[in-house]
Amino acid sequence: MFPEDFYAFGTSEAVRLALHRLVNKQEIVRLAQGIYVRPRIDKLIGIVFPSAEEVLEAIAKRDRIRTIPTGAYALNALGLSTQVPMKIVLLTDGSPRLIKIGKRTIKLKKTTPKILSAKGAISRLVIQALKEIGMNKQTPEEEQIIIDLLRKENRQNLIHDIALAPVWIQKIMKKALG
Repeated sequence: MFPEDFYAFGTSEAVRLALHRLVNKQEIVRLAQGIYVRPRIDKLIGIVFPSAEEVLEAIAKRDRIRTIPTGAYALNALGLSTQVPMKIVLLTDGSPRLIKIGKRTIKLKKTTPKILSAKGAISRLVIQALKEIGMNKQTPEEEQIIIDLLRKENRQNLIHDIALAPVWIQKIMKKALG
């Protein structure tokens, strides 16, 4: 939840003060500046924070921004890596910022509209994952996983997104069309 969610109930100062009091009473937890959650308590591990994905989805909805995962986060999302990155980097058309949630860090980096115009959920991840791997550095197994994933993508979205990718990535993506 965000302070803006409660502005209908009072001034921004009153809302911030009320949220501060709720944090002190441990009824809510402040994840980062302007981001609060009602804690879920697990008997074994204590407070369970929302996933980075849930926080990102809420921020994107609130700020009306688009994001695309990059680097190790894109590789993990596609199943090309089992490593769960502690530092998540996303490209966005919103304000660049750094958000810390527990031990994880989310960095939003400003990018061009062209990069964010990819339509397919899978193809936009593939483009970023292949950029992370590097040109001609993917293994045959990784390439086959990518092609199989791209075959699940909506064909029109895939055709649209191929045109947005660098030429060396286009060659790999086109294999999913055949």
